[in-house]
Order: sequence, then structure tokens, then C-alpha cells
Amino acid sequence: MDDYQKMLGEVRKALPEIVFIKERFEIPKVLGHIQGNRTVISNFLQIASDLRREADHFLKYVLKELATPGEIKKSGALILGTRVPASRINEKVRQFANEFVLCSECGKPDTTLIREEGINYMKCTACGAKNVVKAKI
Repeated sequence: MDDYQKMLGEVRKALPEIVFIKERFEIPKVLGHIQGNRTVISNFLQIASDLRREADHFLKYVLKELATPGEIKKSGALILGTRVPASRINEKVRQFANEFVLCSECGKPDTTLIREEGINYMKCTACGAKNVVKAKI
């Protein structure tokens, strides 16, 4: 058994460090600016696409969490009715990802939202975990 552990250790040392990095998904950051009393997020639809979630669900979550009115323009930009710092919006995007995108078991973003018998679940295609979520799908 000691020989096996020794050989395993040697093989692990020979592997490149990138093999051990588990993070392959980065939560996207918002791009935008403040225009008068409004905040414009120009990459809102791109963020929803990167998170692989419906823009309507993502919009509803962000507007509720920021307690502000808003709408998506044809250009794909989100116009918020108040001035909101980018750091606060990024925090809400991160919260959304942790709650509705990243698997609570393995931490991977390979999840889908499904509805079965009136209950909403987040199912992970990587590890097979299935957890109840509060999302309205």
C-alpha cells in the first residue's frame, strides 16, 4: 500500500498545476454607467446568457433585490430607475448565481431549473444533485 501511495504522489507532482484548479466559471461583472438619475447596465442580457438563466427571471430577481424599477431596452441594456453603484449590482448578480446557478453540492454551474409536481428544483448535470429552490419558473 505504501508503494501505491508513493507512486500516486509522484504522478500528482508530475501533473501541471492547472489540473488542480477547479474554478472554470467566473460570475460575469456588469458593464454600465450612470445617466442622470438612472443606471444603465449595457450587458444585462449577456450576463443572463452566461448564467444560462432566463432574462425575465434574472430581471425580476435583480429588481426585487435592488428595490428599484427597471426595464430592458431593445438594445439588451437594463435601465434602472435609480442610481445604483456597480459594486451593489455585482453583489446581487453573485447572490443570484449562488442561489440559482451554482450547485450547492459540487459548486459547478452545470445546473438547470425544473418544476415537478408544483415544486421548483435546481438539478445539477455534473453530480446529479437535486435541490429545492424558491424560484418561480
